[in-house]
Amino acid sequence: QVQLVESGGGLVQAGGSLTLSCAASLSLTAFSRCDVAWYRQAPGKQRELVTSLSRAGRVNWGDSVRGRFNPSRHDLRQEMYLHMNNLKPEDTAVYYCNLHDSTTSSDYWGQGIQVTVSS
Repeated sequence: QVQLVESGGGLVQAGGSLTLSCAASLSLTAFSRCDVAWYRQAPGKQRELVTSLSRAGRVNWGDSVRGRFNPSRHDLRQEMYLHMNNLKPEDTAVYYCNLHDSTTSSDYWGQGIQVTVSS
């Protein structure tokens, strides 16, 4: 069973930075063919896409984080990251990492990690 383990969340002041990490229990081959993404869900709201990074290197952002958040990946480590800058209280949410393997039509999700931004 594939596991995605997130780390790096916590409490940060507005204007600060935080980097989330997500480690996957996948082989290098399997991880390399995945597109990676980060989602978040705030209390009372639907889960939304934060940013995605395809295996070809194409990046998409949600409108609210463009210019502040950036994804990256380290295939040799089977890890992905979310670099968050200039954090705002409205960024407070549970953040989830996601891997999508289009070859097998598989989706893998992390357990979620809390990020709280104080004003």
